Amino acid sequence: MMDDGSGHVRPSRRAFLGGTGGTAVAIGSLGTPLKAAARAGDATLAAPPRLQPFDMADVTLGEGPFLHAQRATEAYLLRLEPDRLLHQFRVNAGLTPKAPAYGGWESDPRWADIHCQGHTLGHYLSACALAFRATGVARYRDRVAYIAAELAACQDAANSGLVTAFPEGAALVAAHLRGEKISGVPWYTLHKVFAGLRDGALLADSEEARAVLLRLADWGVVATKTLSDAAFEAMLDTEHGGMNEIYADLYAMTGKAEYRDLARRFSHKALLAPLARRQDHLDGLHANTQVPKVVGFQRVYEATGDAAYHDAAAFFWKTVAETRSFATGGHGENEHFFAMADFGKYVFSAKGSETCCQHNMLKLTRALFLHDPQPDYAEYYERTLYNGILASQDPDSGMATYFQGARPGYMKLYHTPEHSFWCCTGTGMENHVKYRDSIYFRDGDTLHVNLFLPSTLRWREKGATLIQETRFPEEPGTRLRWRLDKPTALGLRLRHPRWSRTATVRVNGAVVARSAAPGRPIAVTRTWQDGDLIELELAMALGVERAPAAPDVVAFTYGPLVLAGALGRAGLAPGADIVVNERDYGRYNDMPFEVPVLAGDPQALVAAIRPGAAPLEFLLPAADGRPVRLIPYHRIAHERYATYWKLAPAQG
Repeated sequence: MMDDGSGHVRPSRRAFLGGTGGTAVAIGSLGTPLKAAARAGDATLAAPPRLQPFDMADVTLGEGPFLHAQRATEAYLLRLEPDRLLHQFRVNAGLTPKAPAYGGWESDPRWADIHCQGHTLGHYLSACALAFRATGVARYRDRVAYIAAELAACQDAANSGLVTAFPEGAALVAAHLRGEKISGVPWYTLHKVFAGLRDGALLADSEEARAVLLRLADWGVVATKTLSDAAFEAMLDTEHGGMNEIYADLYAMTGKAEYRDLARRFSHKALLAPLARRQDHLDGLHANTQVPKVVGFQRVYEATGDAAYHDAAAFFWKTVAETRSFATGGHGENEHFFAMADFGKYVFSAKGSETCCQHNMLKLTRALFLHDPQPDYAEYYERTLYNGILASQDPDSGMATYFQGARPGYMKLYHTPEHSFWCCTGTGMENHVKYRDSIYFRDGDTLHVNLFLPSTLRWREKGATLIQETRFPEEPGTRLRWRLDKPTALGLRLRHPRWSRTATVRVNGAVVARSAAPGRPIAVTRTWQDGDLIELELAMALGVERAPAAPDVVAFTYGPLVLAGALGRAGLAPGADIVVNERDYGRYNDMPFEVPVLAGDPQALVAAIRPGAAPLEFLLPAADGRPVRLIPYHRIAHERYATYWKLAPAQG
């Protein structure tokens, strides 16, 4: 590490910078592959990705809504107290706690039975590691180191690699391993601790986190060793997060075959087998139990080369992203997959689109895209990033949603700072400090530009810097300028989104490519000079989305953005959308509200939409003639809204 004296630390060059080729790869949070420095025991992946990401430390975000969201999350991370998150870990190890526990899922008796106590600490470790990698601010690295040291003290005091915050301590895990009936999801919760320590090791370069992680991992190997295959599979019927992903990561970090073997055992065959045969048996299943397993399937494929794991992951993605998703990229109702024949029954639930599911679907999307950079993955990633992830944060408080349902006239509800600690509180900590990890990718000497976000990329090996200046989505296009140490031959692959009918590329003002093939990347290869300017012009258009099973239920779009009816704050007191209990979605602020009625043919309604007074604002006449104001869903906060509309018949 190198400190510049201002509290910002530049990660050492030893610390996991990207390169090319099929070398040892460790994986960071949200599927961020980073090539580790050569360590004794590092494994060579059997199926390495085709594309390589850039280290987040080499990408800087420019001003805009994504950087605003990152800053809001940073403020929340620094507000939280590690000693309060560590409270029950110390109690279970026989140590005196240093601060009282937080509330909500962490200690409130209302949630004791789900056994998620301690999950927030894992998410917090991941978020601080991501924030350090993104910003170089030493305080985040210091928090990772402090928590890791405290967990090491717990391991020493308990004389065990296992660290837990369950009120029953290790006894709950032991009962689960014995096959006894338990309540809650202990492996799911432990997965968050494993993942936080992994991210602390890989993204914050924490030797303390690595040591605690390996001791915990070795405990897991020993604890599960005597289980028969049948007993192990029965244990996996209980939600267990992405434990297969974690042990595949550990194999990549260490080369220890026992970690790879345990990654296979933690891969739930009851889900894997039908998916590998391209069979969709998802109806009625708890959605966010399945998605992390499938993220792990793809990672096990990379570790082992067994194509069945990749086939399962790719088919799952296809059926969820292309068949089961709402216009926003979310899916499910009350946390479960439903039969799409019942779309009209479930679409208007206040408990649709659990935000954790979108978080994990983006992990899966990114992992698949690295192996097969097809346009469908990029399209889904962009759509869900805007309409699911960016949309999930309260832009004022930095708090996050649990559900993002489409009940007309309802509102987004956000967690409290200290009395909720939902699963989506944890993933929400991570979501907004890692936006820069999927803007750019490389394949040899070719640079893929995947997202249109104001940002600066430093490609150190090439002596190149690429500056992206854009007001997208307010303006349909982007500008990229090279800063080069010397003339350099490089390829650019610019994404031509499916939502843009045409695309034009100019270099230094001269047209070099025109495309009328949405979805096909535009390649521009040349020897670039310092100062060369590339302009990508796109075309955004209004559109409508509807499911075949409910053609009279529609959502309006503009390019990749879902447009929501902004319906005002009638009946809402200030702060009424900051809530404690995620189980009461649909009951909070549940009062009569008259939603405008839209009537007629969907395409005729699209044709009737007119620009409003501000960028990305539109007006659509309701059936009574009054205008409905439409704005991007990700900008909705603190007011009632509608994203889906059940159309009335056209009035004669």
